[in-house]
Amino acid sequence: MATEGKAAHGAAPAVRWIDVAEDEAGQRIDNYLIARLKGVPKSRIYRILRSGEVRVNSRRVQASDRVAAGDRIRIPPVRVAERGEAVPAPHFRLPILHEDEWILAIDKPAGLAVHGGSGVAHGVIESLRSMRPEARFLELVHRLDRDTSGVLLVAKKRSALTALHEMMRTHSMDKRYLVGVKGRFRNERQHVRLALATRASGEGGKRVSVSEDGQAAETMLRRISRGAETSYLEARLLTGRTHQIRVHLAHLGHPVLGDERYGDFELNRRLRKDGLKRMFLHAASLSFTHPATGEPVTLRAPLPADLARFRDRFMADPAP
Repeated sequence: MATEGKAAHGAAPAVRWIDVAEDEAGQRIDNYLIARLKGVPKSRIYRILRSGEVRVNSRRVQASDRVAAGDRIRIPPVRVAERGEAVPAPHFRLPILHEDEWILAIDKPAGLAVHGGSGVAHGVIESLRSMRPEARFLELVHRLDRDTSGVLLVAKKRSALTALHEMMRTHSMDKRYLVGVKGRFRNERQHVRLALATRASGEGGKRVSVSEDGQAAETMLRRISRGAETSYLEARLLTGRTHQIRVHLAHLGHPVLGDERYGDFELNRRLRKDGLKRMFLHAASLSFTHPATGEPVTLRAPLPADLARFRDRFMADPAP
Protein backbone atom coordinates (compact mmCIF):
# COMPACT_ATOMS: atom_id res chain seq x y z
CA MET A 1 0.00 0.00 0.00
CA ALA A 2 1.25 3.50 -0.81
CA THR A 3 1.72 6.09 1.91
CA GLU A 4 2.30 9.41 0.22
CA GLY A 5 3.05 12.85 1.62
CA LYS A 6 1.39 15.51 -0.56
CA ALA A 7 1.49 19.27 -0.46
CA ALA A 8 -1.61 21.19 0.47
CA HIS A 9 -3.75 22.50 -2.37
CA GLY A 10 -1.92 25.34 -4.12
CA ALA A 11 1.34 24.73 -2.25
CA ALA A 12 4.67 23.74 -3.76
CA PRO A 13 5.20 20.00 -4.37
CA ALA A 14 6.44 18.07 -1.34
CA VAL A 15 8.59 15.00 -0.84
CA ARG A 16 6.55 11.81 -1.33
CA TRP A 17 7.05 8.40 0.25
CA ILE A 18 5.66 5.30 -1.46
CA ASP A 19 5.63 1.71 -0.19
CA VAL A 20 5.81 -0.90 -2.97
CA ALA A 21 2.88 -3.32 -2.92
CA GLU A 22 3.18 -7.07 -3.51
CA ASP A 23 1.69 -6.91 -7.00
CA GLU A 24 4.05 -4.07 -7.99
CA ALA A 25 7.27 -5.98 -7.23
CA GLY A 26 9.75 -6.77 -10.00
CA GLN A 27 9.36 -3.58 -12.02
CA ARG A 28 12.31 -1.41 -13.00
CA ILE A 29 12.35 1.71 -10.86
CA ASP A 30 12.20 4.00 -13.93
CA ASN A 31 9.08 2.25 -15.24
CA TYR A 32 7.55 2.25 -11.75
CA LEU A 33 8.02 6.02 -11.42
CA ILE A 34 6.80 6.72 -14.95
CA ALA A 35 3.57 4.86 -14.15
CA ARG A 36 3.13 6.60 -10.77
CA LEU A 37 4.13 10.15 -11.75
CA LYS A 38 1.59 10.78 -14.48
CA GLY A 39 2.34 14.02 -16.31
CA VAL A 40 5.94 14.33 -15.10
CA PRO A 41 8.24 14.48 -18.16
CA LYS A 42 10.34 11.34 -18.52
CA SER A 43 13.46 13.46 -18.87
CA ARG A 44 12.76 14.83 -15.38
CA ILE A 45 12.26 11.32 -13.97
CA TYR A 46 15.58 10.11 -15.37
CA ARG A 47 17.28 13.28 -14.09
CA ILE A 48 16.15 12.74 -10.48
CA LEU A 49 17.24 9.11 -10.71
CA ARG A 50 20.71 10.05 -11.98
CA SER A 51 21.10 12.76 -9.34
CA GLY A 52 20.32 10.41 -6.46
CA GLU A 53 17.23 12.35 -5.37
CA VAL A 54 15.19 9.14 -5.61
CA ARG A 55 16.03 6.76 -2.76
CA VAL A 56 14.87 3.20 -2.17
CA ASN A 57 15.21 2.16 1.47
CA SER A 58 17.46 5.23 1.90
CA ARG A 59 19.85 4.08 -0.85
CA ARG A 60 20.62 5.57 -4.27
CA VAL A 61 19.38 3.55 -7.22
CA GLN A 62 19.93 3.28 -10.96
CA ALA A 63 17.15 3.38 -13.52
CA SER A 64 17.54 -0.35 -14.21
CA ASP A 65 17.21 -1.43 -10.54
CA ARG A 66 14.04 -3.33 -9.69
CA VAL A 67 11.69 -2.70 -6.81
CA ALA A 68 10.62 -5.36 -4.30
CA ALA A 69 7.51 -5.69 -2.17
CA GLY A 70 7.87 -3.54 0.95
CA ASP A 71 10.49 -1.20 -0.52
CA ARG A 72 10.06 2.38 0.67
CA ILE A 73 10.69 4.92 -2.09
CA ARG A 74 11.52 8.58 -1.51
CA ILE A 75 10.42 10.80 -4.40
CA PRO A 76 11.64 14.43 -4.36
CA PRO A 77 9.31 17.36 -5.10
CA VAL A 78 8.34 17.20 -8.77
CA ARG A 79 5.73 19.19 -10.60
CA VAL A 80 3.06 17.16 -12.34
CA ALA A 81 1.97 18.62 -15.66
CA GLU A 82 -1.42 20.31 -15.71
CA ARG A 83 -4.23 18.55 -17.52
CA GLY A 84 -3.74 18.80 -21.27
CA GLU A 85 -0.08 19.74 -20.93
CA ALA A 86 1.40 16.26 -21.36
CA VAL A 87 1.95 15.23 -24.98
CA PRO A 88 0.45 11.81 -25.74
CA ALA A 89 2.73 9.13 -27.17
CA PRO A 90 2.53 8.81 -30.95
CA HIS A 91 1.26 5.60 -32.51
CA PHE A 92 4.35 4.21 -34.21
CA ARG A 93 4.11 1.59 -36.93
CA LEU A 94 5.28 -1.55 -35.15
CA PRO A 95 5.22 -4.80 -37.18
CA ILE A 96 4.04 -7.67 -34.96
CA LEU A 97 6.02 -10.92 -35.19
CA HIS A 98 4.05 -12.87 -32.58
CA GLU A 99 1.31 -12.26 -30.04
CA ASP A 100 -0.59 -14.35 -27.55
CA GLU A 101 -2.09 -13.87 -24.10
CA TRP A 102 1.31 -13.64 -22.39
CA ILE A 103 3.81 -12.08 -24.81
CA LEU A 104 4.05 -9.67 -27.73
CA ALA A 105 7.01 -9.50 -30.11
CA ILE A 106 7.61 -6.71 -32.61
CA ASP A 107 10.15 -6.04 -35.33
CA LYS A 108 11.54 -2.73 -34.06
CA PRO A 109 12.61 -0.28 -36.76
CA ALA A 110 16.04 1.35 -36.50
CA GLY A 111 16.01 4.89 -35.12
CA LEU A 112 13.21 4.25 -32.63
CA ALA A 113 14.01 4.17 -28.91
CA VAL A 114 12.50 1.35 -26.87
CA HIS A 115 11.43 3.79 -24.12
CA GLY A 116 11.42 7.50 -23.39
CA GLY A 117 14.19 9.27 -21.50
CA SER A 118 17.61 10.85 -22.16
CA GLY A 119 16.17 13.42 -24.53
CA VAL A 120 13.59 11.08 -26.11
CA ALA A 121 9.99 11.87 -25.20
CA HIS A 122 8.44 8.56 -26.24
CA GLY A 123 9.55 5.13 -27.37
CA VAL A 124 8.14 1.75 -28.30
CA ILE A 125 6.66 0.91 -24.90
CA GLU A 126 4.90 4.28 -24.52
CA SER A 127 3.49 3.93 -28.03
CA LEU A 128 2.19 0.43 -27.31
CA ARG A 129 0.52 1.59 -24.10
CA SER A 130 -1.05 4.53 -25.94
CA MET A 131 -2.37 2.27 -28.71
CA ARG A 132 -3.67 -0.28 -26.20
CA PRO A 133 -5.19 1.69 -23.31
CA GLU A 134 -7.16 -1.37 -22.20
CA ALA A 135 -3.98 -3.40 -21.60
CA ARG A 136 -3.39 -3.81 -17.85
CA PHE A 137 0.27 -4.77 -18.20
CA LEU A 138 2.86 -4.09 -20.91
CA GLU A 139 6.55 -4.18 -19.99
CA LEU A 140 9.75 -4.54 -21.99
CA VAL A 141 11.49 -7.86 -21.43
CA HIS A 142 14.83 -6.56 -22.74
CA ARG A 143 16.31 -3.55 -24.55
CA LEU A 144 17.66 -2.76 -27.99
CA ASP A 145 19.80 0.26 -28.80
CA ARG A 146 17.94 3.00 -30.60
CA ASP A 147 19.80 2.38 -33.88
CA THR A 148 19.44 -1.42 -33.68
CA SER A 149 16.52 -3.03 -35.51
CA GLY A 150 14.91 -6.40 -34.96
CA VAL A 151 13.14 -8.65 -32.46
CA LEU A 152 11.90 -6.86 -29.33
CA LEU A 153 9.91 -8.80 -26.73
CA VAL A 154 7.20 -7.36 -24.48
CA ALA A 155 5.47 -9.15 -21.60
CA LYS A 156 1.69 -8.85 -21.24
CA LYS A 157 1.57 -10.44 -17.77
CA ARG A 158 3.83 -9.96 -14.76
CA SER A 159 4.25 -13.74 -14.43
CA ALA A 160 5.57 -13.87 -18.01
CA LEU A 161 7.98 -11.01 -17.34
CA THR A 162 9.35 -12.70 -14.23
CA ALA A 163 9.81 -16.03 -16.04
CA LEU A 164 11.53 -14.44 -19.04
CA HIS A 165 13.86 -12.40 -16.84
CA GLU A 166 14.86 -15.62 -15.07
CA MET A 167 15.69 -17.16 -18.46
CA MET A 168 17.88 -14.16 -19.22
CA ARG A 169 19.58 -14.39 -15.82
CA THR A 170 20.37 -18.08 -16.33
CA HIS A 171 21.44 -17.56 -19.97
CA SER A 172 18.73 -19.90 -21.27
CA MET A 173 17.45 -17.36 -23.81
CA ASP A 174 19.20 -17.45 -27.19
CA LYS A 175 19.75 -14.00 -28.77
CA ARG A 176 21.36 -13.74 -32.21
CA TYR A 177 22.27 -10.64 -34.19
CA LEU A 178 23.40 -10.01 -37.76
CA VAL A 179 26.19 -7.47 -37.95
CA GLY A 180 28.37 -5.83 -40.58
CA VAL A 181 31.90 -4.99 -39.49
CA LYS A 182 35.00 -3.24 -40.75
CA GLY A 183 37.74 -5.42 -42.25
CA ARG A 184 38.04 -9.04 -43.34
CA PHE A 185 37.21 -11.04 -40.23
CA ARG A 186 39.79 -13.82 -40.03
CA ASN A 187 38.23 -16.53 -37.88
CA GLU A 188 35.25 -18.61 -38.92
CA ARG A 189 34.22 -18.72 -35.26
CA GLN A 190 35.44 -16.80 -32.24
CA HIS A 191 34.42 -16.87 -28.58
CA VAL A 192 35.01 -13.43 -27.05
CA ARG A 193 35.38 -13.17 -23.27
CA LEU A 194 36.09 -9.55 -22.34
CA ALA A 195 34.73 -7.86 -19.21
CA LEU A 196 32.96 -4.53 -19.79
CA ALA A 197 32.68 -1.41 -17.61
CA THR A 198 30.14 1.36 -18.09
CA ARG A 199 30.63 5.04 -17.27
CA ALA A 200 28.68 8.21 -17.94
CA SER A 201 29.77 10.07 -21.06
CA GLY A 202 30.02 13.82 -21.53
CA GLU A 203 26.93 13.92 -23.75
CA GLY A 204 24.72 12.49 -21.00
CA GLY A 205 24.67 8.92 -22.27
CA LYS A 206 26.73 5.83 -21.50
CA ARG A 207 30.12 4.77 -22.78
CA VAL A 208 31.32 1.20 -22.35
CA SER A 209 34.89 -0.08 -22.50
CA VAL A 210 36.79 -3.30 -22.02
CA SER A 211 38.06 -3.39 -18.44
CA GLU A 212 39.35 -6.08 -16.08
CA ASP A 213 37.29 -4.39 -13.36
CA GLY A 214 34.08 -4.64 -15.38
CA GLN A 215 31.30 -7.22 -15.55
CA ALA A 216 31.89 -10.53 -17.32
CA ALA A 217 30.70 -10.45 -20.94
CA GLU A 218 30.74 -13.20 -23.58
CA THR A 219 29.89 -13.10 -27.28
CA MET A 220 30.04 -15.95 -29.81
CA LEU A 221 30.92 -14.75 -33.32
CA ARG A 222 30.42 -16.68 -36.57
CA ARG A 223 31.63 -15.38 -39.92
CA ILE A 224 29.01 -15.68 -42.66
CA SER A 225 30.73 -13.89 -45.54
CA ARG A 226 33.15 -11.07 -46.28
CA GLY A 227 33.98 -8.65 -49.02
CA ALA A 228 37.07 -6.63 -49.87
CA GLU A 229 37.01 -4.51 -46.70
CA THR A 230 33.95 -5.56 -44.70
CA SER A 231 32.56 -8.75 -43.16
CA TYR A 232 29.12 -10.11 -42.35
CA LEU A 233 28.81 -11.94 -39.03
CA GLU A 234 26.35 -13.59 -36.70
CA ALA A 235 26.79 -12.59 -33.05
CA ARG A 236 25.25 -14.69 -30.29
CA LEU A 237 24.98 -13.04 -26.89
CA LEU A 238 25.86 -15.26 -23.95
CA THR A 239 25.51 -12.27 -21.62
CA GLY A 240 23.53 -9.07 -22.15
CA ARG A 241 25.74 -6.12 -21.21
CA THR A 242 25.14 -2.61 -22.51
CA HIS A 243 26.64 -2.14 -26.02
CA GLN A 244 28.28 -5.57 -25.68
CA ILE A 245 28.51 -6.54 -29.36
CA ARG A 246 29.62 -3.08 -30.41
CA VAL A 247 32.39 -2.80 -27.81
CA HIS A 248 33.66 -6.36 -28.23
CA LEU A 249 33.96 -5.95 -31.99
CA ALA A 250 35.56 -2.51 -31.73
CA HIS A 251 38.13 -3.94 -29.31
CA LEU A 252 38.93 -6.70 -31.82
CA GLY A 253 39.61 -4.07 -34.48
CA HIS A 254 36.38 -4.83 -36.37
CA PRO A 255 33.95 -2.06 -35.31
CA VAL A 256 30.32 -2.25 -36.39
CA LEU A 257 29.73 -0.38 -39.63
CA GLY A 258 27.85 2.87 -39.09
CA ASP A 259 28.47 2.89 -35.32
CA GLU A 260 28.75 6.57 -34.39
CA ARG A 261 30.06 5.90 -30.88
CA TYR A 262 32.62 3.10 -31.16
CA GLY A 263 33.10 2.88 -34.92
CA ASP A 264 35.50 4.13 -37.59
CA PHE A 265 34.13 7.60 -38.27
CA GLU A 266 36.02 8.14 -41.52
CA LEU A 267 34.84 4.80 -42.90
CA ASN A 268 31.28 5.54 -41.78
CA ARG A 269 31.28 8.80 -43.76
CA ARG A 270 32.46 6.96 -46.86
CA LEU A 271 29.92 4.16 -46.46
CA ARG A 272 27.06 6.65 -46.18
CA LYS A 273 27.79 7.53 -49.81
CA ASP A 274 27.49 3.83 -50.63
CA GLY A 275 24.03 3.65 -49.09
CA LEU A 276 24.70 2.64 -45.46
CA LYS A 277 22.80 5.34 -43.54
CA ARG A 278 22.58 3.54 -40.18
CA MET A 279 24.40 1.13 -37.90
CA PHE A 280 24.63 -2.39 -39.34
CA LEU A 281 23.29 -4.26 -36.31
CA HIS A 282 20.07 -6.27 -36.39
CA ALA A 283 18.47 -8.49 -33.74
CA ALA A 284 17.65 -11.38 -36.04
CA SER A 285 16.29 -14.07 -33.71
CA LEU A 286 15.25 -14.77 -30.15
CA SER A 287 14.64 -18.31 -28.84
CA PHE A 288 13.25 -19.27 -25.44
CA THR A 289 10.77 -21.48 -23.63
CA HIS A 290 7.26 -20.05 -23.58
CA PRO A 291 6.62 -18.82 -20.01
CA ALA A 292 3.13 -20.35 -19.86
CA THR A 293 3.02 -23.35 -22.20
CA GLY A 294 6.60 -24.57 -21.85
CA GLU A 295 6.84 -24.94 -25.63
CA PRO A 296 9.98 -23.77 -27.49
CA VAL A 297 9.54 -20.41 -29.24
CA THR A 298 11.79 -18.89 -31.90
CA LEU A 299 11.06 -15.39 -33.15
CA ARG A 300 12.76 -14.12 -36.30
CA ALA A 301 12.96 -10.71 -37.94
CA PRO A 302 14.24 -10.52 -41.53
CA LEU A 303 17.23 -8.32 -42.29
CA PRO A 304 15.85 -4.87 -43.28
CA ALA A 305 15.98 -4.04 -46.98
CA ASP A 306 18.59 -1.28 -46.63
CA LEU A 307 21.02 -3.59 -44.81
CA ALA A 308 20.30 -6.47 -47.19
CA ARG A 309 21.12 -4.27 -50.19
CA PHE A 310 24.42 -3.22 -48.63
CA ARG A 311 25.27 -6.82 -47.72
CA ASP A 312 24.53 -8.10 -51.22
CA ARG A 313 26.68 -5.37 -52.76
CA PHE A 314 29.69 -5.44 -50.45
CA MET A 315 29.63 -8.69 -48.43
CA ALA A 316 27.92 -11.30 -50.60
CA ASP A 317 30.95 -13.39 -51.55
CA PRO A 318 31.18 -16.55 -49.42
CA ALA A 319 34.25 -16.52 -47.21
CA PRO A 320 36.89 -18.93 -48.58
